[in-house]
Amino acid sequence: MCMVFVNHPFIVPDRVEERSYQVSMAKGCIQNNTLVILPTGLGKTIIALYVAVEFLPKGKVLILAPQKPLLDQHYDTFSELMVGHTVCTINGTIDPGKRAEKVKENDVIIATPQTVANDLEEGRYNLDPFSLIIYDEAHRGVGDYAYVRVAEYTNKGMRCMGMTASPGANMNRIKEVCVNLHLRRIDARSEDDRDVAPYVHDTIITRLKLNLPEDLVAIVDLINQQINRYVSELISLGLMNRGWPPSKTHFLHIQSVLQARLANGEKTAIIFKGLSLDAMCLKLYHAREMAETQGITPLKIYLSKLEEEAAQEKGGRSAREIVGRKEYQDMRKIVDSTNVEHPKLSKAMSIVSRTLIDHPDWKIMVFAHYRDTCDMLESKLSTINGARVGKLVGQSGDGLSQKAQRALLDKLRSGGVNVIVATSVGEEGLDIESTNVVIFYEPIPSEIRTIQRRGRTGRKNDGDVYLLIAAGTMDEVAERTSEKKEESMRANIERLNYELSHGQSLYPDSTQKRLDGF
Repeated sequence: MCMVFVNHPFIVPDRVEERSYQVSMAKGCIQNNTLVILPTGLGKTIIALYVAVEFLPKGKVLILAPQKPLLDQHYDTFSELMVGHTVCTINGTIDPGKRAEKVKENDVIIATPQTVANDLEEGRYNLDPFSLIIYDEAHRGVGDYAYVRVAEYTNKGMRCMGMTASPGANMNRIKEVCVNLHLRRIDARSEDDRDVAPYVHDTIITRLKLNLPEDLVAIVDLINQQINRYVSELISLGLMNRGWPPSKTHFLHIQSVLQARLANGEKTAIIFKGLSLDAMCLKLYHAREMAETQGITPLKIYLSKLEEEAAQEKGGRSAREIVGRKEYQDMRKIVDSTNVEHPKLSKAMSIVSRTLIDHPDWKIMVFAHYRDTCDMLESKLSTINGARVGKLVGQSGDGLSQKAQRALLDKLRSGGVNVIVATSVGEEGLDIESTNVVIFYEPIPSEIRTIQRRGRTGRKNDGDVYLLIAAGTMDEVAERTSEKKEESMRANIERLNYELSHGQSLYPDSTQKRLDGF
């Protein structure tokens, strides 16, 4: 089939493939304020380019993205594919005066939302010269996020466009995004749509259930004994419902209620005792999560931190209570004496090794929730023949700066690195080249993050996703939660699309007045 390219005076000739779904979605955005929902890797930025070049004759274009690497990605796309107009990026590291100059001198401004919100509030410039505003990762536009603050400065003459791969499962949250960002319609596509399917590569998802070794089972049992002891005390104090399962959600709820009662002046022995018991439950729950889903090495690191806390003269009371109990000491002996790791580690190593033996030029991404696990995986995977491993983590602590993150991704593109071990920083926004294999070291109970992780493969070629699940543990709970949320998200998007296509308003009556101008 002969490839057809976009023909537009402001787009470089013979560079942008014309795809019918992108053209159709762009037309909708040109006509109405629209939330575009499109899976990762199918060209949301190209749709933004289509829309931007149509509005540039009317005024400037503002593109907002939550992270600096995303700004660089958009800047590269617009610089390479757009002609006849100037483009710049601004962020908080640039002097405010220079930011105002850049906004005045350029046609397309790509910026972090916090920077623009601050500039607008300080009156450094306004949005009057702008004809279009684009919110990337638009699902963030809730609460007091900076997107919402910027949207308050838009006027009825501006076109507003949002883009996301995964808006979330909560119907009210999706509606809140649309209301906050003045988006009057939703245009959603999935891999199964007729006009999208020809451009989608197959992604094969393999669920691997692994049984915990006896030592880890014994460790988990001893941790549960301590949790159950403290839960029984919370129940006897009337602070926890007997029918509640001992979950992190419930412990956090109890903590919130008790802190609120304390703030309201209820400084009783029961409240203080309850807060202490709840703190111990949360610490032990985290230890159990380490044992069940991460393994001995991350668990050892956490237990060492717990013991350091217990050794502090001031504070550390709940930690001292935990480490002083016989169950903890018995558990610690097993941790110190065992030579087994979590079976996920050997399985991940096996997948990486087999992949690189069969396909030495392939690229692999391993997602892990905790940075300590990433450190362990980086060390172990680096021992595999042919594996050139890099670690992609956030900026906090001794993490990677955004410059270092981008340098690592450049190495992935050039082949200097072929295995990336990443925390959640690798899920959203960063311009990560399509990988051939994605490994979930653990399921996560978030449909948004699951979709973003999965979208790191199957973009330019067929891809494999391996989901490592410890049988009978909170891994299974997380997987079920994510699946239910994803199903709910798709159903809600379909429902909203149906309502809008049949003339129903997206906005409740209470918000309609303030939105009449959009």
